Amino acid sequence: MIDQIYTYFTIEMIFLWLNLGVLPFWLILVFFPQSQICRVFITSIFPFIILSFSYGYLTYVLFNEGYDFIGNFELYLGLDAVSNLFTYKAFIILFWTHFLAMNLFCGGWIVKDSQKFGINKILMSFPLLITYFIGPIGLTLYWIIRIFYAKKINLYD
Repeated sequence: MIDQIYTYFTIEMIFLWLNLGVLPFWLILVFFPQSQICRVFITSIFPFIILSFSYGYLTYVLFNEGYDFIGNFELYLGLDAVSNLFTYKAFIILFWTHFLAMNLFCGGWIVKDSQKFGINKILMSFPLLITYFIGPIGLTLYWIIRIFYAKKINLYD
């Protein structure tokens, strides 16, 4: 049975499941941010446990295949080194899992923080959608909206 699981969960299949798996979380964040299901499943640790198990499984599989994890530290040597790392599917899937987890975390934080200030959920859908695609810009857009609702600039909150 373990062999069947191992042969089913290839890197391409995990990539597909990761992409499809985060969509329900994002749809709930955008359309039902004040629901109980959002509080229990999305803005809690639940999605990150799933993503961390995926990351751990990928790390295990890649380790068994002999992937050079020490080579990942070459990304600090310059853009050419980063470009070389993206030629390996193993690095891309690890990077993509990391990217999905961080953006989902930011989306969950935006929803929780916007509820604290009573920001309109329709207005919040724009920074959430942008955070889904390009995280830092969506987070910055939310921060700008938050300034108007909080009526102050707070750089450390």
